[in-house]
Amino acid sequence: MAELNVRKRGDKWEYRFEAAKTDGKRNQISKGGFVTKKEAVVYGTKALSEYNRAGQVFSPSDISVADYLDYWMREYCIINLKYSTTEAYRIIIKNHIKPTIGGYRLSTITPTVIQDCINKIYVNKSYTQSYMKNILKVLKGSFAYAVVPCMFIESSPAAYVSLPKYDMPEKTKMIILSPSEINQILDRFKDTMYHYVALMIGYYTGLRISEVYGLTWNNINFSNKTITVDKIVVKMNQNKLPKRGGVRGKAVTQWYLGTCKTPTSYRTIGIGDSLLKLLDEYKKWQEANKLEYREYYTNQFLKEEIAPNGKTIIRILPIRSDISTVLESANLVMVKDNGEFQGTDAMKYPSKIIHYEMGMDFNFHSLRHTHATRLIEAGAHIKTVSERLGHSNTTVTLNTYVHNTNKMQEDAVNLFESVASLSTIENKGGQDADIPTFRVV
Repeated sequence: MAELNVRKRGDKWEYRFEAAKTDGKRNQISKGGFVTKKEAVVYGTKALSEYNRAGQVFSPSDISVADYLDYWMREYCIINLKYSTTEAYRIIIKNHIKPTIGGYRLSTITPTVIQDCINKIYVNKSYTQSYMKNILKVLKGSFAYAVVPCMFIESSPAAYVSLPKYDMPEKTKMIILSPSEINQILDRFKDTMYHYVALMIGYYTGLRISEVYGLTWNNINFSNKTITVDKIVVKMNQNKLPKRGGVRGKAVTQWYLGTCKTPTSYRTIGIGDSLLKLLDEYKKWQEANKLEYREYYTNQFLKEEIAPNGKTIIRILPIRSDISTVLESANLVMVKDNGEFQGTDAMKYPSKIIHYEMGMDFNFHSLRHTHATRLIEAGAHIKTVSERLGHSNTTVTLNTYVHNTNKMQEDAVNLFESVASLSTIENKGGQDADIPTFRVV
């Protein structure tokens, strides 16, 4: 174990200690410039302690669960997970885990304490089963990371923790819109091109909302009649406005282009003439708006930035037409008449109108459910539907997006009748078999 040495050099103090040899040669770590000997000792002791723990700034035996969770977020979540997932985990940790078990030492916490934590959240908050699963997922994932690769603890105290039993399995509500409802919705927004086009793309392609608003015009191939999905749009609110007059600034919404949900989400799908014609008209509408608004039109450009995880991300930067820039044009499809880009927030207004004014259950994802279900009802092959939706396998498509509608049930009955009716089975004598008549007693 290295020992700390403190000495005076000129009118300043310096600390020094022996480190492990490198290439067989002596290696020392030192730092000078301290005004007093006490200051050199304090900082030297801290540096030596960190060195003896292989660079860790804390002792695994002493760190609290709260501080460890901050470490896990910084060293694992931010680096490996998508921004939206990291933000969801951060909220769960802040609101539920830290207030209940954050004060315990990581090295001493037990499965009983964690199970009690889960039980209290379940009893006091009455959250849905799916949200409770997310809380448990954070607990299991974070404590497992403390075992491997961190080796802070020997085993995970969350490994055998389970959710309280719900009386009934939770069923996620899937909204499938009827042809009549689709027509009503489209008719309601036919005079608002910006919203109408987004709804039409969702219905005719089954794209996720983040994929729709992440489309750029180079993704639309008018000759081949295809749409290519190669990115999504992501909202980040971590930047803050400065305080003014003692009032804390609000979060600034910033939009970025991000990677797709899964590798199979990158796809090229065919589109029909109806949507193709609409997109052609929409593009001409945008060009006309640029001429009409002139210097008041807002163009969108792309700017590279460094994310908290050290990776390069692409920010969508709005700049007025009368301001020159060397940045690359974003060339986004889904912009308002004045060029403004609202990202997926743009669908909040239509969703409220459909829900409250028109009295329909609706969210943008229901267009995806409806698209998949209608294709299956029409006889499309499940693999084709799965690839169109960007799923990794057909099981996901069947279990998540294809639902038993009344038409499917009727088709199943009619299909069985057509292939299994006893009247079509010939008896040995060559006559149609009769279904026996039973005498009522």
